[in-house]
Amino acid sequence: MAASRIVHLALKVDDLDYATKFYEQVFGFKQIKTEHKRQHTSRHLTDGHIDFTLVQYDNEDHEEALLSGPGPRLHHYGVSVDDQDEIAEKIRALGGEILSPPGSGALKFRAPDGTIAEIVKEGRYSIE
Repeated sequence: MAASRIVHLALKVDDLDYATKFYEQVFGFKQIKTEHKRQHTSRHLTDGHIDFTLVQYDNEDHEEALLSGPGPRLHHYGVSVDDQDEIAEKIRALGGEILSPPGSGALKFRAPDGTIAEIVKEGRYSIE
């Protein structure tokens, strides 16, 4: 079994273009892609090692926007795993709550401490 590792961080931002400019100019992050789905725009950046995504919701009242709380903040992190079903069962057994429907490519969950994260198959956040 491959070791799990953090492969993705998502920040909820108020101004996507300003946040993009900040992370590009301050840290040298490079844009990979921008997409709109589920009532938010995601701009994927990378430092060459991790998918660092800036997320701006169409409406702050959207259910997914509220998962982590109101306003700009760390929204969630993603961990690559070999077997999502097996890990989802472990999450439930240890008091976590699965938030995404079964079969989701990125299976979001709330850890017992309240943190939002997701488990993904290796390669979902390829930076190439």
